[in-house]
Amino acid sequence: MASEELAKKLQRRLMLEVSTENANGAIPENNNHIEVGVDPEEKPVTSNADTELSAKLTRRLGINEGTTEPKQAKVFNPYTEFKEFTRKQIKDMEKMFKHYDSGKDGFIDLMELKLMMEKLGAPQTHLGLKNMIKEVDEDFDGKLNFREFLLIFHKAAAGELEEDSGLMALARLSEIDVSTEGVQGAKNFFEAKVQALTTGSKFEAEIKAEQEQRKRMEEDKKQRRAAFKELKAAFQ
Repeated sequence: MASEELAKKLQRRLMLEVSTENANGAIPENNNHIEVGVDPEEKPVTSNADTELSAKLTRRLGINEGTTEPKQAKVFNPYTEFKEFTRKQIKDMEKMFKHYDSGKDGFIDLMELKLMMEKLGAPQTHLGLKNMIKEVDEDFDGKLNFREFLLIFHKAAAGELEEDSGLMALARLSEIDVSTEGVQGAKNFFEAKVQALTTGSKFEAEIKAEQEQRKRMEEDKKQRRAAFKELKAAFQ
């Protein structure tokens, strides 16, 4: 059913473009006249667009019918890509990202970034906010996804941000209290964080610690359930 609808949409699109060309006085295909000053080989621009649209719809039809494999999106793993940070630090950054992603669409747009900087006590101008996004906006969509958000802290840790930049203020204010440590303290904090890394063993140790904590929580639950059953039996 979906395949038939897509085919009909394609047909309607082609018919609409043909009728538009005729209405604008375009020359029919079987006409032997050639427009003065126009290279015949350069004319079928619309045809190229139609071919591209047809290819996209054909691919979509193939995916829907199971005859074409969809393109696999690259899976982003922050723990392996940003090895300079611990699991806890990345989780804290993710928590902060989700907190300011008020639209819950997986992005922080200009207005959400504006609110974030105001809440952090470092409000920025409209141009300043746009420049902040531009510095880490790898896909040029004008907003920050989680990977681009982590890039802010990556650049701060690597010393790639200006001390008075909006991004440095974001990274600094979200990590330590500037009022007690100051700007240089923030720089030393990030540098020390990078220098102190022993990524592999630290990563494994954190996973093991999380597993042990979950085991302890499960044991506590079992003990509470057993105690409750004993107490319940005593009253029966």
